[in-house]
Amino acid sequence: MGRMIVVSNRVPLPDKEGRMPAGGLAVAVHAALQDSGGIWFGWSGQSVPEGDPGPVSRRSHGTIDYVLTDLSDRDMDEYYSGFANRVLWPLFHCRIDLAEYSRRDKEGYFRVNRMFADRLMPLIEPDDIIWVHDYHLIPLAEELRRRGVTNRIGFFLHIPWPPADILFAMPIYDQILKGLSAYDLVGFQTDHDLDNYISCLIREGVGDRVEEGTRPDPSRATLSAYGRTFRARTFGIGIETRDFAELAAASTETEAVTDMRRSLAGRDLIIGVDRLDYSKGIPQRILGFERFLDLNPDRAGHVTLLQIAPSSRSEVPEYRDMQSEVEALAGHVNGTRGRIDWTPIRYVNQSVERGALAGLYREARVGLVTPLRDGMNLVAKEYVAAQNPDDPGVLVLSRFAGAARELKGAVLCNPYDSEQTARAIEWALSMTLEERRDRWRGMMDYLLANDIQTWCRSYLQALADTAPDRGTR
Repeated sequence: MGRMIVVSNRVPLPDKEGRMPAGGLAVAVHAALQDSGGIWFGWSGQSVPEGDPGPVSRRSHGTIDYVLTDLSDRDMDEYYSGFANRVLWPLFHCRIDLAEYSRRDKEGYFRVNRMFADRLMPLIEPDDIIWVHDYHLIPLAEELRRRGVTNRIGFFLHIPWPPADILFAMPIYDQILKGLSAYDLVGFQTDHDLDNYISCLIREGVGDRVEEGTRPDPSRATLSAYGRTFRARTFGIGIETRDFAELAAASTETEAVTDMRRSLAGRDLIIGVDRLDYSKGIPQRILGFERFLDLNPDRAGHVTLLQIAPSSRSEVPEYRDMQSEVEALAGHVNGTRGRIDWTPIRYVNQSVERGALAGLYREARVGLVTPLRDGMNLVAKEYVAAQNPDDPGVLVLSRFAGAARELKGAVLCNPYDSEQTARAIEWALSMTLEERRDRWRGMMDYLLANDIQTWCRSYLQALADTAPDRGTR
C-alpha cells in the first residue's frame, strides 16, 4: 500500500513535541499516517478578507506532511457557515425547519470543494490511498475523478444520513446523493444510516444493491449507482477506551473534581456534556429533569444536574438563539424548584479541561446523554469508560443516538417525551449495584474491543481491499 492522504475540513496540528490535540480521531488518524507516511490536507483555520487565499503551507513532522490552505471570508460564509452548517447539518439531523438553502451558499460549497481538489492534485501519487472525512467534503471525490484521479478514495460520514423524504427536501439532493457514488468505500456510523442511504438510491431510481447472497448484511453492501460500483459499510467510531479510563481514575483528586465533590455535600450528580447545538436536545433534557423533580419530590435537594455546554458556531443565528433558550430554561428550573441551600441545575457555558471532565464523569451517578439525533455520540462512550468498575454509574441514552445501537447496557429514553426521560433518570438512580455492574461490564468490554484504533484500522483495511472502479462516469 502506498501513502495515505487524509482530507478533512480542519487539520489538527501536533504541538512542538509532536503530541496531537486530545481526542481519539486525531490521535488514531495521526498514528495511521505515521505507519504508512502521508499527508493530512485541509483548512488551516485562517481566513483572508477577499480574493485568492494564497498558496498552501506545509509543515512536516516525522513521516507526515500537514498541508494547509486558508479560506477567504466569502468561503467561510458560504461554504462553511452557509451550506455545510445551515443546510447539510440541519437536514442530516432531520431539522428541515432550520435548513436555509440559498443558491449563493450552494455555489460556495462546490467552489471550495473544487479548490480543495485543485490543491490536492499536485500532491497525489499513483499508489496513494485517499480518505475524506465528513459532510463538508462530499463532492470532493467527484471533483478528483473529473481531474483524472483513479486512486482508491474512501469517505466517512461522522453525522447521520437522513431518510429519503428528509434528503429530498433539499433542492440539490441529487448532486449530494451522486457525490458519494464517486468514492470506492463509503463509511457510515450505523446500519440505520446505511439503510437510509440505500433507500435514497432506490427511491430515486438511480442505484441498488449488487446482491452478495440471499440475505443482505445490514452492515455492508456493494452498490451500483450512477455508472459505478462501490462499497458501503458501517464503522461505528470509538474512543481511546483504555487511556480515557486511566485518565478518569487519575483525575479523581484533581482540584476541579474535589471542589465539585465537596460542593455536592453527598448529593447524587447527574452530568450532561455537549456542544451547544440544537441536535443535542439540551432544552428537552432540562424539561425531562424538571419533570423528574415533579414526579419524585423526595429527590429534591438530593440530586444535582451539571450541564456543561460550551458555545459553538456562534456566527449562526440558530445557535445564539439556543444559548438564550437553555439559559432561560435552567434559570426557570432553578428559580421555581431550587432552595436557598440547593441549586438543581449547574449550567456551565464553557469548555472543561479533558482530565477534569474525565474525573467529573467518574463522579457522576448518571450520565444523561439525550441528543435528538446523533451520528454516534462519543460522550456516551467516554462516560462509560470513565466509571469506577466497583461502583459504576448508569448511562441514560437517547434511542436516537448512534451509540444506542452499540451500548446495550444503557437505559434508553425518548428525549421528546419528558416523562419517559424523567422515569429513566429515576430508574438509573434506583438501580442496584449488581445491575449497575452488569450493565457497565458489558458496555466496557464492547468499548475495549471496539476502540478508536480498531475503527481506524478496520476502515483502512476495508478501503485497501476495495478494488477501484474504473467504470463509466
